Amino acid sequence: MVERWCAATPDDFTFDVKLHQLFSFHSTPAKLLPPQLQRRAETDAKCKVKSTPDLQEALLKFFLPSMSILRNTGKLGVLLLQLSPAFSPRKHQLSDLEPLIEMLSDYDLAIEFRNRNWAVGDQMESTTDFLRKHRAIFVNVDAPASDHFTVMPSDVDEVTNTKIAYLRLHGRNKAYITGKTVASRFNYDYKDEEIVEVADRSNELARRARDVHVIFNNNNLDYAPRAALRLRKALGQIVKTPAQTLELF
Repeated sequence: MVERWCAATPDDFTFDVKLHQLFSFHSTPAKLLPPQLQRRAETDAKCKVKSTPDLQEALLKFFLPSMSILRNTGKLGVLLLQLSPAFSPRKHQLSDLEPLIEMLSDYDLAIEFRNRNWAVGDQMESTTDFLRKHRAIFVNVDAPASDHFTVMPSDVDEVTNTKIAYLRLHGRNKAYITGKTVASRFNYDYKDEEIVEVADRSNELARRARDVHVIFNNNNLDYAPRAALRLRKALGQIVKTPAQTLELF
């Protein structure tokens, strides 16, 4: 499959790859592991896996050969660790991330915190200092304005590795917090003035990093690819956007 991705995309196309949820402190059903690891994994009464360093290392051995295909063709961007909101300063330490960071030391690793307590008050400095020390990439976000603990602040633009800055856009739908499905949570079509705001943030990050990855995660219908094209136009990368196709759904 990865070989087909490489063959089907332009030479300068780059893939950022999200890591398996076993690494991100999400509750993980055993059925989501490769069959060989399902038999080895320790599970609870609900068939949820106990994540251990040994199991994480074994899963990486299944995963990284595919990444080497992307890397060898020059198409591997960063690996994205999108942490669970349950990963909080009250229950965890940043050092809990060190085993995975060390195992992926040969890769560019971007870390998206989804508990805002990592990015407010005095904790923010500790968080960014930790990432700089380990050359990990802080994921800046765009999300609805909210103080809910699962919503990261959108007024943060941090660069913790001057090689790559990262901006991930989730849309501004209020259902981002309450939505029961992915489609409802990320059902947001960015307005023109909001695309200009994203362009300004992107340019600011570009002044402090060699490359900037801007990822649209407002993935209902075709909102994300259209927003990306509009952003490229706002950044002056293209003169005009292609004609809009009719919605299929």
